[in-house]
Amino acid sequence: MNVSWLSVVRRRLASLVWVVIGVSLITFTISHLVPGDPARLVAGDRATPEIVAHIRAQLGLDLPLPQQYLRYMGQLLQGDLGTSIRTHRPVLQDIAAFFPATLELALVALMLATLLGIPLGVLSAVYRNRFIDHVARTLAVTGISTPAFWLGLGLIVVFYGELGWLPGGGRIDQGLAPPPGLTGLYLIDAAVAGDWAVWRSALEHMILPALTLGFVHLGVVARQVRSSMLEQLGEDYVRTARAYGLSPWVVVVRHALPNALIPSVTVLGLALGDLLYGAVLTETVFGWPGMGAYVVDSIQALDFPAVMGFAVVVSFAYVILNLLVDLLYRRLDPRIRGVG
Repeated sequence: MNVSWLSVVRRRLASLVWVVIGVSLITFTISHLVPGDPARLVAGDRATPEIVAHIRAQLGLDLPLPQQYLRYMGQLLQGDLGTSIRTHRPVLQDIAAFFPATLELALVALMLATLLGIPLGVLSAVYRNRFIDHVARTLAVTGISTPAFWLGLGLIVVFYGELGWLPGGGRIDQGLAPPPGLTGLYLIDAAVAGDWAVWRSALEHMILPALTLGFVHLGVVARQVRSSMLEQLGEDYVRTARAYGLSPWVVVVRHALPNALIPSVTVLGLALGDLLYGAVLTETVFGWPGMGAYVVDSIQALDFPAVMGFAVVVSFAYVILNLLVDLLYRRLDPRIRGVG
């Protein structure tokens, strides 16, 4: 790894510290502005004031807010995200249990957005200002502007309620045992175990939530690819290739497209980070047992450690994804390898 790569890593790691501090501070402040008493929720409505006060002291909620935050940051520096008020388990343990479901959903949604968005962007650029271009741009704008929860509810009504083609929620059918927890990703674990009944059930349950998330990001990918393709199609090397008599689609696929996809790496990396955040509403709509459902239940229970832990972990993942995108971008584009 050369000096320029090391400088990128150092900058990203330095930014990671400030991101974690900023996210934790904002989340902590917002969490404590929400009306309600977590100690009362834990104790129950019939608990005496003495019991509520005892629980509040156990949770550290009787301390001044600055002291609570400093206490939390001290634990965070040791890799401790605290203990969930709702589940009474370490937050890191809870997130580790729910994260694979969210990651699997985000990866499949990103794959769908990529497989559909790239061809759509290429066709839109090649047939600029023609019918295909208008259709592609309409789909892109629709995808960007469509609320995920609304689209998810619509898909459930049509494909589960009316047609009965696909399940409306959950991760696998009731009565089926989850595959052995090799990776936590059901499609991979079921395939490795050779349990094709579970694999098919997991795939069927994956389709609607993945389509919901993927369609929202399809427009971003298609617009980026279209913009990059239009820029590449105007370059001298493309005109030279055409002058040599190469087939138009050979010029597009073999010459223009690889160069056009380089800027799209940034969009795809950021899209994966957005999918981790954006899965919250989608998981709630589809009853998907991932981090989104976990954090929604935690918000309703005023479970401050769980909410803050979710925000910190996803923010950490977002910064790491940015770092990987920067390094990959420098690997793919030789023009910026020597830039510090």
